[in-house]
Amino acid sequence: MKIAIVGTGYVGLVTGTCFAELGTDVTCIDVNEEKIKALKSGIIPIYEPGLDTLVSRNVTAGRLHFHTDLREVLEGVEIVFTAVGTPPDEDGSADLKYVLQVAKTIGQNIKDYKLIVTKSTVPVGTAEKVRATIQAEIDKRAVDVPFDVASNPEFLKEGNAIDDFMKPDRVVVGVDSERAKLLMTDLYKPMLLNNFRVIFMDIPSAEMTKYAANAMLATRISFMNDIANLCERVGANPDMIRQGIGSDTRIGNKFLYPGCGYGGSCFPKDVKALIKTGKDNGYRMRVIEAVEEVNNDQKNILFDKFREYYNGDIKGKKVALWGLSFKPNTDDMREAPALVLVESLISAGCTVSGYDPVAMEEAKRRLGDRITYAKDIYETSENADAIFHVTEWREFRMPDWSRLKSSMNHPLVIDGRNVFDKSRLAEYGFAYLNIGH
Repeated sequence: MKIAIVGTGYVGLVTGTCFAELGTDVTCIDVNEEKIKALKSGIIPIYEPGLDTLVSRNVTAGRLHFHTDLREVLEGVEIVFTAVGTPPDEDGSADLKYVLQVAKTIGQNIKDYKLIVTKSTVPVGTAEKVRATIQAEIDKRAVDVPFDVASNPEFLKEGNAIDDFMKPDRVVVGVDSERAKLLMTDLYKPMLLNNFRVIFMDIPSAEMTKYAANAMLATRISFMNDIANLCERVGANPDMIRQGIGSDTRIGNKFLYPGCGYGGSCFPKDVKALIKTGKDNGYRMRVIEAVEEVNNDQKNILFDKFREYYNGDIKGKKVALWGLSFKPNTDDMREAPALVLVESLISAGCTVSGYDPVAMEEAKRRLGDRITYAKDIYETSENADAIFHVTEWREFRMPDWSRLKSSMNHPLVIDGRNVFDKSRLAEYGFAYLNIGH
């Protein structure tokens, strides 16, 4: 089977590479010529563990190709995936201009049957807009070319995307024709031979499933942060509470870790889009609105603890940031809590030094010379008045506390991920603040 995937961002590149690994002939298309040139040279534009090896192997095997023009690769392709960006507009709605541009190009150029599958995260009703756009272009050509549309939302976790794709807990596919269903069955069958976990449904339900899933996960995070903040005021232990409620099989223990807020390319954008979809349809998403409000406040909690610890006297303080990406195992800084923290610290007159195992170049692109960049956690903590543990990278878990204390101006750790042990740090002479305690 030959497929094309438009968009070589996180979703498109991972999806295309993994399908190629399963034996499919895949062409990934992007209008960014520099990006395609780099990919052909083996340079991967994103950080995802194992992806560079997979891309190299499948390019060498002749199963994975890169191109800048969709029109030139349509012949012989059975399925075209749209994996372009859907950035939020100012009102929170998803911007569909790139999705519809792809649809327009397809309508202007297809000569035989194609299945057009939306992989991008899009609001309910997008498939019908795609269908109408393609049909309008076909009508302008005065030809009769059959096609179907489908929805196949992704559920990949950054940092674990390859395993998520190859061993999914489910694959959601929205179709409205038997031909489309059979094609998608053939495509996914090789990876799910023993346990075919594809859930077929109508297209609007598939589009909504993606938003509902991300909104539920975001809700669990904000719920636990709300509980942790209350625990801090009443003397309860959020870690014990997490164990207590997580052992209930109806609840489970995932996404119940208090912290300094969620970020990334999905949760913030999708929560906003779902709120906007509700408004557009005369319904207020009250729970989801609260989820967003709690998360926005939570991103300020580390700065608030720092300022309170120093009784407001923080101008001129030097601080160390451990972690800049929104989560470990990625260089993605979109909506990262670290960005909010940096803005607050700089506005308060603090000097900021940061370190991240993989997101340093992305941080420099976003922050420029507003902060300094260290080679490791020890350099970033020299003469510091506080360490902010923002991203829970594994290499941060067991530092040399004695070495850190001797190099710091004041031994204070503010742990935004509740990783460290307060009593252990006290033995080394550190003051320790975290979430919910």
